[in-house]
Amino acid sequence: MIAVGDKLPAATLSRMGDAGPEQVEITELAKGRKLAIFAVPGAFTPTCHSAHVPSFIRTREGFAAKGVDEIICISGNDPFVMKAWGEATGATDAGITMLADAECAFTGAIGMRFDAPPAGLIGRSKRYAMIVEDGEVKILHLEESPGTCEVSAGEGLLDAM
Repeated sequence: MIAVGDKLPAATLSRMGDAGPEQVEITELAKGRKLAIFAVPGAFTPTCHSAHVPSFIRTREGFAAKGVDEIICISGNDPFVMKAWGEATGATDAGITMLADAECAFTGAIGMRFDAPPAGLIGRSKRYAMIVEDGEVKILHLEESPGTCEVSAGEGLLDAM
């Protein structure tokens, strides 16, 4: 599992662009920048929708004040779902980048993949948040349970900076 001091692995995620889905290389996105990255088990799922995304909307100005260039939400959904979810939650309007990891490439590479077949969640991400500077993990907060959003909430990550 990825740890503080590790570099982000090369992995391709996707997002909706003006012309449809577009590929995003996470290491290129992180190069020379400070990012707040948080991941959720699934778009529109209860804790992700009502707690996790709203916590980063509430704290976005605090992150900007601490030099964070971009806040990124990653989920094991497709880019169409992530676009709709960003619009439904207000995350897109708040400037949060919604990235899809439909193949679980990034999530698996950092050791955060989990499956919960009874809930219909296959190839999903554990709930976490991290600060990454120039591709290196500086702070990492992993939740004990995917239904909990405390240390990985925007406030928890911001307080650790």
